Parts: sequence; C-alpha cells; structure tokens
Amino acid sequence: MQARVKWIENAMFLGESGTGHTVVMEGSPDEGGRELGIRPMEMLLLGMGGCSSIDVISILKKARQQVSDCYVEISAERVDTVPATFKKIHLHFVITGKNLKESHIERAINLSAEKYCSASIMLGRAGVEISHDYKICE
Repeated sequence: MQARVKWIENAMFLGESGTGHTVVMEGSPDEGGRELGIRPMEMLLLGMGGCSSIDVISILKKARQQVSDCYVEISAERVDTVPATFKKIHLHFVITGKNLKESHIERAINLSAEKYCSASIMLGRAGVEISHDYKICE
C-alpha cells in the first residue's frame, strides 16, 4: 500500500491514497485548524468502522441474509495524556432487513472482530479495549 499526505496551510493537509482518492485532514482549532477537514484520529475510527462493516456485510451476504441497510455508530474514549491514544472503542451495528437471523448477525460481527478486520485487530493488539453490540430492525 502507498499513501501521501501533503501540507496545504496552517494545520490542513491533503491525504491521497494509493488508489487516487483524496481527503482533507486538519488539526484541531488550538493547532491552527479551521474545522474544514476531518481530524486524523477520526479517520482511524472511520477506517475501523469501514473495515468491520465490509466484513459484516460480506459474511451476511454469504449467509444469504436479506440485508437492506447497515450502519455502525462508533464511540471512542481517549486517554488524558500525550499521546492521546484510544482507550476504548465501541461499535454499535444497526442492521435492517427481512427475516434476519440473530445468530448470523452475531457470528458476522464476531468473525470480523476476531478474524478479519485488520484495523480492529491491530488496535486491539495495541491495547485498545474494543466492544461491539447490535440492533436488528425488520
């Protein structure tokens, strides 16, 4: 994998992935940010949520579950010292569909957390306490 981050001005940077996608990132206002871009630690949470969501949907499709919508709400706590690393991250999946089996939902989330989601597993190995739960909507 390749990526590039270029400084634009003040605390604003442009990130470009190896596949050519870009994102504006910015530090907090006390670092000179103007709230025009996403913060790098927010990017980590989004990456983890995206990684896990891709796994969950893929596993549910293979189990022939009729999913019509899925989103994950992510909440995190950081330590109060520098570096302000993540202490806890919680993922709450909301999955909508027809005739969804709870056992399949639970299995998909567990497989993602324990076997497939590189981002989640990497953060867990770094000492972050990671938890999951879900809600099923018909």
